[in-house]
Parts: sequence; structure tokens; C-alpha cells
Amino acid sequence: MALAVVRDLRQARGVPSPEELEDFETDVLAGFVLARASAGLTDGTIQCDVGHLEKVRDWFGRPLWEMEPPDADVYFGKVLRDATPSLRAGRAGAISVFFDFLELRHRAELHQLTGRLVECPLDEMNRPRATVTPQLRIPPNHDEIEVLFAGWRDDLASCRKFAPAARNYAVARLSADVGLRINEARMLDLDDVRWDLGRFGKLNVRFGKGSRRSGPRQRMVPLINGADRNLRWYVEEVWGHFGADHTLPGAALFPSERRSVSGRASTEVFRTALAEATGRHLPAWAGKLTPHVLRHFCASQLYLSGMDLIAVQELLGHTWIATTMRYIHVHRTHIEDAWTAAHQRAETRWKGLTR
Repeated sequence: MALAVVRDLRQARGVPSPEELEDFETDVLAGFVLARASAGLTDGTIQCDVGHLEKVRDWFGRPLWEMEPPDADVYFGKVLRDATPSLRAGRAGAISVFFDFLELRHRAELHQLTGRLVECPLDEMNRPRATVTPQLRIPPNHDEIEVLFAGWRDDLASCRKFAPAARNYAVARLSADVGLRINEARMLDLDDVRWDLGRFGKLNVRFGKGSRRSGPRQRMVPLINGADRNLRWYVEEVWGHFGADHTLPGAALFPSERRSVSGRASTEVFRTALAEATGRHLPAWAGKLTPHVLRHFCASQLYLSGMDLIAVQELLGHTWIATTMRYIHVHRTHIEDAWTAAHQRAETRWKGLTR
């Protein structure tokens, strides 16, 4: 018995013109941007991914769905061979996410239009390693940080623009006291300060950093470690100098004095202010003390004061406890001090038993 010939009854499609392919490529990228925005990613994250894709597209010279593993071998093995690990990992991540999007949304359409199957050019053999050994950011000690902020406070009494200077000081203190990231502080609204929650009040951090392009991760940050006093002073004594209307929804907690489109001071303003204050009052750390180093200082000090790692992890907004452990920098005698303290506790309990 012979097999019957089976015909595909679907209408055959001709070879697409270059204009059709160009329009389709533009529509696909626009859909990718909209999908990532729908997932809750910030504009900065989306722009970063699109920038990576455009760089690869410029080098490749053809639509990215035509990219195959040998092409990725050449790009990451030769073109980006000497690039920083973070750049290589970021570009590889953008490519992987984009091909996931193609697979989910345009697999059938791409096959019908071009005859190609969607296949990510990165595999287990050529995918750039994302587990790069992090750079150690050992922070100043407690006395050095106190010298910095004491000098910075004295500057506020004679500075030319009190409100911006006091705002920058308050943001830096939040980084040192509760480990807030600079962009997390920048995106805070006045209504995100919830004095009614907890013992000290809490910050509703709506734009916490997400891991692996997962989008913003919201968390509540308690105003411990003196952060409540610092923030209450700023809100009551400084915020009103900017002339903002506190009744408007979305009023920025740290506004720009230049009435920018977003109404918020930029992260670069905060970084520059910290660098200048460090140069004046802690010159030994000039060029080395960044907002992220202040997060390391916060984690280290809280751990040394007795806070457990799980609590520090929750405060900083880390997904993995291993990340938090890299933020903890202890003194050289920490092990000896812990051993001595443990023996003292044991000796105290033994005395209680022998009485």
C-alpha cells in the first residue's frame, strides 16, 4: 500500500522584500520594549538592553534572528575579547532575553516570513560567564565616617545653597545608615515615608534593584540606626525650601532645585556631592568612597553591632544571602573577639550552675 502525497493547503508566501523585513524588525523591537515595560522594568534597564542589542546589530549587519552560534563565537571571542566582564555579561543577557521574546511571540511568524527557526546563538559552550569575582569594596571604619559627616554638617551652616547641600547630605546618610541605593533614594516620593509603621517608621522602596533583569523589587526599609532622626530633620527643616507642593501625588522626596522634567535630583548629583565632601573632610578616601561603599559600611557596622545576616539581607534587598556576605567586612580581630565572647558566656553559665 503506497503512501498518499500530502499537500500543504496554506497559501505559499513569496520572498519578503527588504522593506518588509525592515518594517518587521522595527515592529519586533518595539514589541520587545513594550513587553519589558509591561513586566515592570525601569526605563533605564530597558534602554540599556536595547542599547546592547543595537550594538550587536550594528556589528552583525543583519537582523539578529539570523545570528547563529558561530557568529556569537566571533563576537564574544574576538570583538569583545578584552571588554570588561560586566559588559560581556550584560550584552549576553540582552541577547538571551531578546531571543526568548522571539521564541515566545514570533516563532511561527518568523518561520513563515523567512523560513528560519528561532535559536539563541548563545549556548553552554560560548555563553560568557556571569559569575565574575566581585571587586572588594572595603569601607572606612566608623570613626572615619563620623569625621566625614561631622565636617559635612558643619558645611551646611555656611554653604551657598543650603537646601541642595542638605538634601545631598541626607541621601548619603541613608546609604550609610540603612544601606539605601542611590537610585532607590532618588525614586522615593514624600508619601513613601511611613512614620506610622514599625517602631521608627519605614520607607516604602518601590524601585528596589531586581536580580537578572527581573524588574523592580519593592521592600519596606525600617528607619533604624538613626535614619529616622536624619530623615525627620530633612522633611521638617529642608524639604519645604524647594518650594514643592506636598499635596501633589508623586511629590519627590529628594527634588531637584532646577525643576527638571522628572522633578527629581539625578544620581550623578548625589555621587558628585559625596565625592566633594570626601575630598574636603576625608582626603585619604578621595576617589574611593562611593555611595555603594557606604552600603558596605552599613552592612558591616550592623553585623558588627549584632544584627544577624538574614536581617541585613532583608534590609539591603538582596535575593541571596551569599551576596550579603560579600558586603560584610569585619576587623582582623573579629574571630578572636567572637571566640573570647563565647568563652565568657560559657563561663558565666558555668558559674550559675555551680552556685
